[in-house]
Amino acid sequence: EVQLVESGGGLVQAGGSLRLSCATSGFSFDDYAIGWFRQAPGKEREGVSTRRSTDGSIYYSDSVKGRFAISTNNAKNTLYLQMNSLKPEDTAIYYCAAVNAPYRPDNPATFTFWGQGTQVTVSS
Repeated sequence: EVQLVESGGGLVQAGGSLRLSCATSGFSFDDYAIGWFRQAPGKEREGVSTRRSTDGSIYYSDSVKGRFAISTNNAKNTLYLQMNSLKPEDTAIYYCAAVNAPYRPDNPATFTFWGQGTQVTVSS
């Protein structure tokens, strides 16, 4: 059974940093694409960053490029999202997701498995 559990969210001031973690089980990063999405109040869920299983190539949305970094610890089956230079517009629930099928990194509908989400709030 595929499971994903996020942690690490919280309240931070603008300009600060947070690191999100996603503990996974039931699959391998070598076989599944995995990534981070977010959903702000009143907005659609959007892709933040994804890692492709075949070659490890990484996608970042334009809004986080240069500030966020995705990484994995295969020994711990854990996905991370290091978020630096946070802005109030980064406030959202952050979800990790996985898929073992064709997908688009900017389209959450193409991902199959989801965690429950972790809240990130950035104050101005």
